[in-house]
Amino acid sequence: MFAAIPSPSSNGIHLGPFELHAYGLMYVIAIIAVILMTEHRWRAVGGDPRLVQRVALVGVPCGIIGGRIYFVFTSWNQWDHHVWYGPLAVWDGGLGVWGGIAGGAIGGIWVLRRARVDIALFMDATAPGLLVAQGIGRIGNWFNQELFGGPTSLPWGLEIDPAHRPEKFIHDPTFQPTFLYELVWDFALAGFLIWLRDARRIRPPGIFALYVAGYSAFRIFEELLRVDPSHHIFGLRLNLFVAVTLMCAGLLWFLHTQRRRDVGVAPAGHDAGIRRRRT
Repeated sequence: MFAAIPSPSSNGIHLGPFELHAYGLMYVIAIIAVILMTEHRWRAVGGDPRLVQRVALVGVPCGIIGGRIYFVFTSWNQWDHHVWYGPLAVWDGGLGVWGGIAGGAIGGIWVLRRARVDIALFMDATAPGLLVAQGIGRIGNWFNQELFGGPTSLPWGLEIDPAHRPEKFIHDPTFQPTFLYELVWDFALAGFLIWLRDARRIRPPGIFALYVAGYSAFRIFEELLRVDPSHHIFGLRLNLFVAVTLMCAGLLWFLHTQRRRDVGVAPAGHDAGIRRRRT
């Protein structure tokens, strides 16, 4: 082995008597990133960037709640059942991305409906930022030494402390750095969606549909690598089935949105498509 990626010696930063958890810090940075990116994209189509902040005030808490609910119910043996706050302990890790997106979408759409704006167009504006935020969030998994792949001798193998290794891999020092794979994929897909939206006439919410399909497609690959505890169906990880389902749904959603003939798309920078049409 020529090199390896070291894992952080601690998952937090001590500030006097206080400890700042890196996992939570990464989520704060991720939230800031998605807000700033969405403000830029929403302004580019003629929207008011202040609306993004209003959506975030509701969507972020709903997303955290949704992500935790998904984790608690799909990974019920991975959180501490010995303390009353076990289901709430997000600082120890454990947010399901699909539950987070669903919860955030529900809260955000509620705000958007009240604002009477084009929800589909707003969804397209959020997609690249969501991918960047998810990539940043994976850095928190690196600090926690969790959600890594199987043993590997590749030069970029991730060093995992014995305390964090699965029992059957206790003697394997390095593992597939799935956090890094997803970070690279998320950033690359975000860049592609930005290019696609600017270079092609994509009917909303086609960009968001491709985000769902593209992210889920990668998760199929990632779930085949990961060795952390998971519930299985027919010998395969539960999240693999979720990823396959959402990839197919995202692709069908994209095809449906692009074949519709009753939706007009305003050019970038034009405000004609911002206000929602009455039917």
